[in-house]
Amino acid sequence: MDLRFGDSKPTDEERAAVDALLGPPESSWEGADRSDADLRWARGGRAARDRRDLLLPGLHALNDRVGWISEGGLDYLCRRLTVPPSEAYGVATFYSMFSVRPRPATVLHVCTDLACAAAGAPRLCEAAEARLGPESGVTVERGPCLGLCERAPAALVVRAGEDAAGATAGGGVTRAAAVSAPTAPDAVVRAALAPENAPEEPPAALAVPQAPDPGLLLLGRVGTVDPADLDDYRAHGGYTALRRAFALGPAGVIREVTDSGLLGRGGAAFPTDRKWQATASQPDHPHHLVCNADESEPGTFKDRVLMEGDPYALVEAMTIAAYATGARHGYLYLRGEYPRALVRMEHAIAQARARGLLGDDVLGQGFSFDIEIRRGAGAYICGEETALFNSIEGFRGEPRSKPPFPVEKGLFGKPTVANNVETLVNVLPVLTLGAQAYAAIGTGASTGPKLFCVSGSVDRPGIYELPFGATLGELLTLAGVRDGLRAVLLGGAAGGFVRPDELDIPLTFEGTREAGTTLGSGVVMAFDDTVPLPRLLLRIAEFFRDESCGQCVPCRVGTVRQEEALHRIAERTGADAAADITLLREVGRAMRDASICGLGQTAWNAVESAIDRLGAYE
Repeated sequence: MDLRFGDSKPTDEERAAVDALLGPPESSWEGADRSDADLRWARGGRAARDRRDLLLPGLHALNDRVGWISEGGLDYLCRRLTVPPSEAYGVATFYSMFSVRPRPATVLHVCTDLACAAAGAPRLCEAAEARLGPESGVTVERGPCLGLCERAPAALVVRAGEDAAGATAGGGVTRAAAVSAPTAPDAVVRAALAPENAPEEPPAALAVPQAPDPGLLLLGRVGTVDPADLDDYRAHGGYTALRRAFALGPAGVIREVTDSGLLGRGGAAFPTDRKWQATASQPDHPHHLVCNADESEPGTFKDRVLMEGDPYALVEAMTIAAYATGARHGYLYLRGEYPRALVRMEHAIAQARARGLLGDDVLGQGFSFDIEIRRGAGAYICGEETALFNSIEGFRGEPRSKPPFPVEKGLFGKPTVANNVETLVNVLPVLTLGAQAYAAIGTGASTGPKLFCVSGSVDRPGIYELPFGATLGELLTLAGVRDGLRAVLLGGAAGGFVRPDELDIPLTFEGTREAGTTLGSGVVMAFDDTVPLPRLLLRIAEFFRDESCGQCVPCRVGTVRQEEALHRIAERTGADAAADITLLREVGRAMRDASICGLGQTAWNAVESAIDRLGAYE
């Protein structure tokens, strides 16, 4: 290990931020005062490697306190963790929310992705940039989806300091023309100048047009139960599922999940029971549980709403999953752009721990389990489970080659089960209703309820819960689709477009597959004829170019070539659009066939479907 530290020194603020996380340094090697510590003493070997996973929290500590990560601050963190500065620099520059260059303490992140772009985000950006000059102490950054699609156009305000604050602000409108109204830019500018005085975020229930409806299995408590009140959660059926899990035993829980037919809700639709059983049967210990709450697919915000509106449900569901798979420690990898979800989950975990629902003896059953939150920092690729493992471990969030699979060697090289928020929360009705009753909902191959994130050209954007098998048309009718529908994007940027005459597609994994598209994680984005389709496709290409981790050549080069070709077509600078479309097909096939992970494999999907199904460039 080559530890080459520079001559830059940390500021008092930077030192305090790191020490608040790691505790005071124990030797002069780690930065302690030489008068009371030995310069020759340093951690090495396993002791040093065991602290590597604190690198990402340490980078957050520096960024949260100062607003950016200086060379001196990075060197001090690396000295404390015995991590080579060159490696830490590679990690720090991997994430979009970190900066290694000086910037103001307040950053206004304005979403310019699909739903927000269609709702007029470019005009919102221009207005904010015009009114927040250099003297304002605020920097405006245009970025990818913030997971606030029901409030498009949306912005995230982050201010660094000892009491770092994060606030979100949305235009509160969905019509593109309404963005130019003075209230939208004014609200965002006020939030940027004084995050503590930002307009209060609307309750999570406003993102659920069906609420309050106690008949909903996944969203029934959102808007009905106080998300901060554990007693209120228990009064509305909370922890009934965990008590049944203890009655069934670990094998019985997995059997119920098997009989329910529960498939993963993250997009891959992998059978949940196979992950759980494979992990539980591994002789190597310890086992780990990871909840993937880093939903970064443009148009996806269901996990955010669940965590904001019903946080104890996730705590309970993670406890059940850990009990079934033999895990004693769980990680909640939470998207960095979700400050309110972070506050809600921190509170829920602390309350559950204080009441004996987490810790050494859960509900007096002799089962030990606890949850640790790890914040992401803006990297779509970390939604891929092995990239997420690398991120937690303190490395760049790059996917790993498989096999070995996570159930054999996952987080820290140990058997790991990874599920997203919606998948885990589905386990609660599986146990409270019973597997047979749950399996009777939906279809034979796609059982249970599904959450759909509806945004774009609709009157009532938000999260909808429907049984599998409802049609796309029925969902859009609930959301109030507008006249002049031009296209519907299923599955987000990694999904595919369908035409207005294809709204009878059943919303099931098998139904969308037969229709030549994908259900993905449940994104449904409607676009009317006011949205310029070529610019939309170009934004998708820009998204994948930015989010590619760069590890494999097909994706690293292919996403750039795709964007270049779409630029030429959109700007009419190419001599022959047909030649560029041919190039797009060749590049798309190469990415699909040879990329390491799903990002490169799906980066061409939406563009291909727009060309073939919508005639985008005819």
